[in-house]
Formats: sequence, C-alpha cells, structure tokens
Amino acid sequence: MTPGELVAVACPKIRDLGWSHYFAPETIAAGEALGLDGLSFYGMGRGGVLGDVEAGVVTSAFGYFKPSLVEGMWTAGCEIVAPRVAGRAYVECAAVHGRLKLSDVSGIEAFCEAADAVNDAADPIGLALYAAAAAEPFADDAPARAMQLMAVLREFRGSAHLIAIRAAGLDAPTAHAMKRPDDLAMFGWDEADLPPATDADRAALVAAEAVTERLALAAYSALDDVGCEAFMTGLLGIEAALTAPA
Repeated sequence: MTPGELVAVACPKIRDLGWSHYFAPETIAAGEALGLDGLSFYGMGRGGVLGDVEAGVVTSAFGYFKPSLVEGMWTAGCEIVAPRVAGRAYVECAAVHGRLKLSDVSGIEAFCEAADAVNDAADPIGLALYAAAAAEPFADDAPARAMQLMAVLREFRGSAHLIAIRAAGLDAPTAHAMKRPDDLAMFGWDEADLPPATDADRAALVAAEAVTERLALAAYSALDDVGCEAFMTGLLGIEAALTAPA
C-alpha cells in the first residue's frame, strides 16, 4: 500500500471514527463533573486546547458552526471552567475511551508507531486547531494513545480541509451544507441561512477535496510500505472495535 492509497482509504475512516469518544457515556460523565452538559463539554473540550480565547477564534477553528451557537456555548462554558482545563479533560476522555474499546485490537502498538510518524511529519502551519490538539500530551499505553492519535489526525485533515475550502473560494457553511445537508440544524444553521449551492460551488468543493488530499499526503508520505500496512491493519481493527455492537 502506498501513502496515496492509504490517504484515500484511511482518512475517511479517521473522519468517521476519530470523534467516537465525543459523546460516549464516560465523556458525558466527565463533562458533568466539570459542570458542563454534553454539548458544552464538546465545545469547551475540543476548543479548549486553543486556550483562553474569544469565541470568534473557536468559530474560526471549528469552521462549520454558526457563530452565534459557538459564542453562546463558549461564553457560558468559560464561566464554569477554564478552557485549558476542559481541553485537557477532553484529551483524557479520548484515552479512557481507547482503554475501554481498543485494548484487544491486534497490531495497536504498530498502529501507534505509524500514526505517531504521520503526526510528527504533519506541517501545523495554518492549522490552528490541529496544532493545539497535537501539542497536548499523549498517553503512554497503546489503546489510549491510539484513540488520542485518531482524534488528533482527524483534526489534522479537518483543519487542512478548511484551508482548501477557503482557497477554492467557498465559505465553510456552504461547503458543509453540500457535504452534510441533513446536519445543518446540529451546527446551528437553518436552511434559510444559506443560499442553494451552484454548479460553481460544487466544482469548487471537488477542487477543495483534491487539495485536502495533497495536504494530507505530505504527512502520510512519512510512512514506507511497512508503515502503511501497519497503519491500515491497526485502523481496520480499531474500526471493528469502535463499531461493534455494545
């Protein structure tokens, strides 16, 4: 398997799996211990790695949310807990989820070695949320570290995709509406907030996806054939473990 083939197959899986700890029962409980409900802990936890910043900074880093939703969530959350405290707690929740779900995954150590290599090779310039998330300490045990790396590599591609979208001339909400039209309300939008996508918008999104793949490829190219296989084998095991019936 080449790095290009790995990016094409692995990145969509990381996108869909790297957030699996966000609303897990243990994560919800950790947020409640801080005085935050599930959605507030998501906002404060995922964005808290950025530090004590204004809501507009978090909106910029998240990309797809309606600014008023982020502002309300962030402002209220900051009155309860310091952002960095929430951010560190969220990183630990990924570790907890990994220990619960991934301890029996074959090849998890080799996956971590490969994922660490990709993370080390990733260029953080312009990718604020990824850079902040990647700066947090990782757990030493493989199941916990694997889940943390999944979350961080998800931020890597997601942050790169925002750059690609803007470079293609799209605003993030329009791109999001084309990709996930059924999720607008979840991100604070109403259909009336966004104009219908045009053919030019759809072409721009295709171009942005291609740029995103190129940006991701630079990091995944740190892996040789053996590393690519280790990454993919471990990822398939992680996928099976995270999607198994409870």
